Amino acid sequence: MQSPSREATLAQWIAQEQAMRERLASPGSLSLAEVSALSPAEFFDGIGNGELPSPPIGTLLDFIPIEWSAGHFVFQGTPDSRHYNPLGSVHGGYAATLLDSCMGCAIHTRLNKGQG
Repeated sequence: MQSPSREATLAQWIAQEQAMRERLASPGSLSLAEVSALSPAEFFDGIGNGELPSPPIGTLLDFIPIEWSAGHFVFQGTPDSRHYNPLGSVHGGYAATLLDSCMGCAIHTRLNKGQG
């Protein structure tokens, strides 16, 4: 079986991102009490279903949550010139923030309700 072409994979990623962007609510945050009352699955599913605010950092850096499960989290975005360093390439802070979000959320999915 042959792997999908690069173009087909990119088209799939773009379609997946567009579908998620249509579901997400406006950016915002919840109080600690509100977050503590939710299991990690309820919290992240609420964001993904547009029932809870989307993460404000995603608006700033233009990336969004795409998929998640216990111990697994995927964010997706496309950096542009706003995210470049003086050399014209994507600033390391963009990648570091994306990794921080993925790792932090993946860990959060493994916590018990009220932890975190």
